[in-house]
Amino acid sequence: MAIWYALGIAFFAAIGTFLFGFDTGIATTTIAHQSWIDYMEHPSNGLTGAVVAVYIAGEAVGALVQTFVGDRLGRIRFMQMMCVIVTIGTTIQTASVNIGMFLAGRALAGLAVGGMVGTVPIYLSEISDPRYRGLIGGISGCGISFGTMMSNWVGFACSYAPYGAVQWRLPLAIQIPWGIIMFIGLATFMPNSPRQLIRVGKPDLARNEFARIRRGMVLHEMEEEFGLMKAQIEYEMEREITSYRAIFKLFRHRVLVSIAVQTMTSLTGVNVIQYYQTILYKSLGIGSHTILALAAVYGTFAFLSNSITTKYLTDQWGRRKMILTGLAGIVLIEIYAAVMQRCFQNTDNRVGKGFAILGIYLFVVCYYGMLNSTTWLYGAEVLPMALRSKVMGLAASSHFIVNVAITEAGPSAFAKIRENYYYVFVGCSLFFLVIAYFYFPETKQKTLEEVAAAFGDQLVDTDANFKRAASVVGDTQHVEESVEVTKAV
Repeated sequence: MAIWYALGIAFFAAIGTFLFGFDTGIATTTIAHQSWIDYMEHPSNGLTGAVVAVYIAGEAVGALVQTFVGDRLGRIRFMQMMCVIVTIGTTIQTASVNIGMFLAGRALAGLAVGGMVGTVPIYLSEISDPRYRGLIGGISGCGISFGTMMSNWVGFACSYAPYGAVQWRLPLAIQIPWGIIMFIGLATFMPNSPRQLIRVGKPDLARNEFARIRRGMVLHEMEEEFGLMKAQIEYEMEREITSYRAIFKLFRHRVLVSIAVQTMTSLTGVNVIQYYQTILYKSLGIGSHTILALAAVYGTFAFLSNSITTKYLTDQWGRRKMILTGLAGIVLIEIYAAVMQRCFQNTDNRVGKGFAILGIYLFVVCYYGMLNSTTWLYGAEVLPMALRSKVMGLAASSHFIVNVAITEAGPSAFAKIRENYYYVFVGCSLFFLVIAYFYFPETKQKTLEEVAAAFGDQLVDTDANFKRAASVVGDTQHVEESVEVTKAV
């Protein structure tokens, strides 16, 4: 019963990441409509490019806002604030009467989803049973791919609408109700994070929320898990730090892993391939409606592969193996895609062009199936409670900033070095494959507090009533100090 309740909460929370995926993807088809171009009085290339740029910049700002106010407001209140902002932003986009108004709406919506996409996996990781955290937390990634898929199909369908504002206003308007729906759910039935409540000094309320989330669980098992969670968080609060310099000094490994995971996803080239796949299709002599259909099929493969691996691999196979497999697969697939495009893009060989398109589809299955199912969750669960919101905001911000750089460089890179741009991402993916192999520990089936042991941090042993070193290495004085701290508590 508890798993079904948690799944319901996860699907509802994933509205936030759905908005991220949908609003990111819908811009591609919106600015392609001649009706939008005419209505906005033929904006310059710079202004058209700003539709993407201000949105991603807004995402980076939203992620940074999370680092400053996410803990102060708490998970529920922060997501509610983002719901209000995204509703305003999508409404402004839909009602835009000029390009300036449209860009303002894009910036506001970007700010909201930038804060949301980092908070949703944090929230889901903190309420999840460790046995199913890969499934529950992975639903946040499925929300992104579902939003991407839906934006592609809506854009394709609206391309058949009669010339006019409906072609681009209707897809934008579809976003408006979802922020309102999510806000209502957050205000009524969605539980607070027990871990967040412990951190702000409300252990009794935390216990009630934990019992609500773990309904049906054996009482002594629930008490044991809650006791470990409470003791570990209180121990971490004793040594809580506020300066980023101290954060990197004391938790360097965990912080760098979280940031590396998010930077890694951008440097696979996923956004470049996603945004500019239409350039490839057009260069192959494919018509405009078929191009939009192929982009929609791309989104469908993204969602299906994401959903299947989230259900059957994340908890069973583990995050580490999926990340390593995903990176290795991307290296091989991008080399294949580059070779196919070099050989067939400028020829009349339709079969060869089909193999070039196959490279794009193999990429989307590998990326969304292996990396998107794990990276957002993994980046949150490797962090200690005191740093989770702060560092996750930094990690998400790094993801968006790198995206701005490589996406803006995309048109020029494809024009000058063409398919060789893929080799940039091959090199980056190889680099992160080595980093992941040596420095990314496994987190499956562990509570968020037990993850500390995988990084060599201290873990509270509630049965023995003393704090022991999680790593094998540790001097006697350090252990004795830990015992004294526990006795004092």
